[in-house]
Amino acid sequence: MCLRWKFLILYYKFTAISCLLALVIINAVMPAFATAGGLIDMGYGRGGRMSAGTKSEHSDEPIKPIPISFDYDRAKVELGKKLFFEPRLSKSGWITCNSCHNLSTGGADNLPSSIGHKWFFGPINSPTVLNARFNLAQFWDGRAKDLKEQAGGPIANPIEMGSNHELAVSVLQSIPEYVQWFKEIYGDEKIDIDKVTDAIASFEETLTTPNSRFDHWLKGYDATISESEKEGYDLFKDKGCVTCHNGVGVGGNSYQKFGLAKPYDKDTHTLGRYNVTKDEKDKYVFKVPLLRNIELTAPYFHDASTWSLSEAVNIMAEYQLGLTLTDDETNKIVAFLRTLTGEQPSIIFPTLPPSTANTPEPNRN
Repeated sequence: MCLRWKFLILYYKFTAISCLLALVIINAVMPAFATAGGLIDMGYGRGGRMSAGTKSEHSDEPIKPIPISFDYDRAKVELGKKLFFEPRLSKSGWITCNSCHNLSTGGADNLPSSIGHKWFFGPINSPTVLNARFNLAQFWDGRAKDLKEQAGGPIANPIEMGSNHELAVSVLQSIPEYVQWFKEIYGDEKIDIDKVTDAIASFEETLTTPNSRFDHWLKGYDATISESEKEGYDLFKDKGCVTCHNGVGVGGNSYQKFGLAKPYDKDTHTLGRYNVTKDEKDKYVFKVPLLRNIELTAPYFHDASTWSLSEAVNIMAEYQLGLTLTDDETNKIVAFLRTLTGEQPSIIFPTLPPSTANTPEPNRN
């Protein structure tokens, strides 16, 4: 018995010492490991293979990979997610932000125009909410300077969510759980529309789609796109598409007239940026759309004039560049565009708190 106990004591001492040595080694190497990107750069998370200070041969391309950021206020993002899926922000108690910007279908609703309050059809195709943080402004005409300002628009639009800011806030204020969450985040039990839109925007800021095959190529993984897709990218640059569709979002960072090379005759009623500036030169000027995940967001253009990505490419060539593409050129450009589809946000639908006796009832009128 004595020998056995001595053996067990020595065994546990050895185990304890081994664990301590392992911790010392881990603490010593972790700073360098983290600097180099840690598990992210090893392919266990979002990111590329490039170590800190290493420059990819493609790093000077006009299109940039979507950056990875974990710098979010988690509690605010979680509240914003609840509000994004909250139907009681609409007058009918049925429409949510996700109704028009469906996170299951590329952040859009795949309709020519969205269906709003009392089944009204909106006047324009809904753009995707995915990667919207990379837009220079929001809406096709750029009338909202950022996501926060955009978030307040549909709530009070009579043909979208059909409510008003006062009613929407009163709904949230009547629900104790929302009051508590707003207090924890903003330090005040009084809810207002500024806090509501701030929280929604905080959630929308997280809706990026990194790690597309093309992003991996930009980071040095040459084998992630095919030769035909690479030829499509070269055509995309050589033909002039990249003049407007560049940067992280592959667009979204400038305004352009639709019909630069040839007047656009498919829609002469939607005036675009002119409705904001009242400047004649801004007639038919629109925010250049993002091309990230473009294969998921048909129909295309502000007027939803085509469901075909190939036709959309040909329309752009004709009306914006004054070019006629061969079928082979079109197919290769489309093949390249499909490489821009990234990792879609993994969303767990929130469980929303119940209404109370003081919560305004839905109104479908």
